[in-house]
Amino acid sequence: MTRTPLTDLDEVQLLDTTLRDGEQMPGVSLAPAEKVDVARALDAAGMHLIEAGSACTSAGEREAIRRVAGEGLDATVTSFARGVKRDVDHALDCGVDGINLVVPASDKHVETKVGSTRDEVVETTVELVEYATDHGLWVEVLGEDGSRADLDYLERLLGAGLDAGADRICYCDTVGAADPERTAAVVSRLAELGPTSLHTHDDLGFGVANVHAGLKAGADTVHGTVMGVGERAGNVALEEVAVALDRSYDVDTVELERLYRLCRTVSEATGVALPPNKAVCGANAFAHESGIHTDGTLKDGTMYEPYPPETVGRERRLVLGKHAGRAGVKAALAEHDVAVDDDELSAVVSRVKELGDRGKRVTDADLLAITEDVQGRERDRRVELVDLTATSGGNLPTASVRLRVGDEERVASGTGAGPVDAGLEAVRAALADDGAADADGAEGDGPGGVSFDLDSYHVDAITGGTDAVVTVEVDLSRGDRSVSVSSTDADITRASVVAMVDGLDRLLSAEADAEPSAIADD
Repeated sequence: MTRTPLTDLDEVQLLDTTLRDGEQMPGVSLAPAEKVDVARALDAAGMHLIEAGSACTSAGEREAIRRVAGEGLDATVTSFARGVKRDVDHALDCGVDGINLVVPASDKHVETKVGSTRDEVVETTVELVEYATDHGLWVEVLGEDGSRADLDYLERLLGAGLDAGADRICYCDTVGAADPERTAAVVSRLAELGPTSLHTHDDLGFGVANVHAGLKAGADTVHGTVMGVGERAGNVALEEVAVALDRSYDVDTVELERLYRLCRTVSEATGVALPPNKAVCGANAFAHESGIHTDGTLKDGTMYEPYPPETVGRERRLVLGKHAGRAGVKAALAEHDVAVDDDELSAVVSRVKELGDRGKRVTDADLLAITEDVQGRERDRRVELVDLTATSGGNLPTASVRLRVGDEERVASGTGAGPVDAGLEAVRAALADDGAADADGAEGDGPGGVSFDLDSYHVDAITGGTDAVVTVEVDLSRGDRSVSVSSTDADITRASVVAMVDGLDRLLSAEADAEPSAIADD
């Protein structure tokens, strides 16, 4: 595609505020260890600045910020600070590199929220910037609700911050009320004062558009969160900003191939699921079901994709359903090293479409079971669930499983945040070795040990009432192989464990067929 010039910059810096603004999303609360895990993932992806939290919030929040600041990250670590001296002192106590000093800019915030005047806010801002810089802090001054502020006053306020020694200023569309034209008009004025950042929200769906308008108007840094998590409609999603700048404007930001892994880390830490239709990180971003689309994609990966999935650390997925065609089904079988002749392929496609017509997602396990039936093959299970018990009373949900692995039985128990989590840990324990771990922290394959990753987990209630039957769908991977499996039961824990065990059985069977010596039975 013809690339349209956006900025003279070769690189745009990103400031991630997932650990502060993102944590303001209702229901999200990160423990110190979770903040450290997310901060490490952000740093590994090359994030330039990380706002680790708001030091004024609580002693627990300060401990979390202190731990992030003590990680020795390459990124600049900052703390949110209001326009009061004690917030700066709290940030200093946490050992951060700098502060994001937020002061009221619109009259609504100056007069109604803090009960002050424009002159008083400017005076206080200057005093705090001088105090912070005297103590060696990097300082960014943000005019809260700047998109609705009087532009002459906003220019005066942020200009005073720069004159007092601030490193940069920030245009804040705090409530996502601005359009790209307003953003461009304001930022073009602010950028003449000095280095300018953008902080946009997505309440009108203009989050990314406002970022692009602001960069074109002279800004050089973008605030945002991973997955766009945040209060109300959320912040601008940094992974979307990074990919769009790279693909459309040849502007570098962070390491794109780490974006999907980063989104997964944030999703697991916050409990916010990845929407299937989300750009970059959604399950369907590189998934194809339509027979025409699948056939075209198999011939040329760019046929129905704007960029290769490997760009952001993803893989292409062929999804089977009523729209599936021969090419897609054959390719899906080839991924599992299963060959079929023309007649067998026709029969498999027909049965896949029948399942799709009934509104069912056809998983890998369904496809393989259909093919085995069409070909009249039987296979020996590698892993089978013999027994499961789970308890969720008390403070620590516990589950125990008995699995048949090859010719032996293994019994193990696990604990977790709930009975499903405990069941997963019990399965891991039953299949793991004595605790050997690889570089990513997952169990390694030792004598008799089997490691795996749970890539996605989805639950649908297919009946109503308190006795609802649920279908659990999981995507599991092991090495470069992956499989999708579903299980239906009135007990969500049993459905979850059965799906995971069946998925592992499929993965191990595929490996055994490809290389019999690779999987140990004992």
